[in-house]
Amino acid sequence: MTLLRPRSAPEALEAFEKNPGALPLAGGTDVMVLWNMGLLNGKSVVDLSRIGEWRGIKAGKDGVRVGSLVTHTELQRHPVIRREFPLLAQACALIGAIAIQNRGTIGGNIANASPAADTFPPLAVYEAVVHAASSRGRRALPFLDVFAGPKKTHLRPGELIEAVEIPYARPRPARAYFRKVGTRAAQALSKTVAAGLLWLSRDKTVAESRFALGSVAPTIRRARKAEDYLRGRKLTAESVGRAMELVGAEIAPIDDVRSTAAYRFAVSKNLFKEFLTCRPR
Repeated sequence: MTLLRPRSAPEALEAFEKNPGALPLAGGTDVMVLWNMGLLNGKSVVDLSRIGEWRGIKAGKDGVRVGSLVTHTELQRHPVIRREFPLLAQACALIGAIAIQNRGTIGGNIANASPAADTFPPLAVYEAVVHAASSRGRRALPFLDVFAGPKKTHLRPGELIEAVEIPYARPRPARAYFRKVGTRAAQALSKTVAAGLLWLSRDKTVAESRFALGSVAPTIRRARKAEDYLRGRKLTAESVGRAMELVGAEIAPIDDVRSTAAYRFAVSKNLFKEFLTCRPR
């Protein structure tokens, strides 16, 4: 295995251009598992840990820009993240063990593209934008457009995530919701994970709703049909029930070692109902 250690973003992008197929190493919480299994023998690994340009959280007028090497611990402790994006802070606090939160990065989490990632539903409902860079230039991708399938992204060869931009939710939502359902209360991979934001008009009709689910499809899933249906309606038993049906039609859970498709299907609809009908906790 060849280990490369660039000191700057331009050096890192050059290293990837010269070493096609090289594997980026950020926090290493997934890469080190492969390393210990001997699955990286003969591969080139580019250690990104010394790239200062991709660290830090910068708050601006319209939102925050989070460097790709910012850790889950840094996110959950940052005052602006806690105030403006509480669902993301909650999700980061439930990722693995403390050691994983201290090492794992938001960029690595996104690039890993696990459909069960806890940060993905919050980033989806906050409508984050992922900034990618390569030696050929830069581009911005809406968060949901990054993912092509389990452990697969639409990042081009040689592209690296340099930052994630998260716009402020304005006006502030009337309701913000996050739930992770796992086998136990800590250090568990999600059976289902959900996040939601809800805005209500003065007459209590739904002005806008956003709801996203993880671990129930090959990629993170926004409940677009349910969101569209609810717009302009009051939250009655009838409208909530119909919206739950639409959520069920938008997911495709599977049986695996953590859960069954039937359980995920039922829980996903129940989480959506809880989001719409319960007061914030």
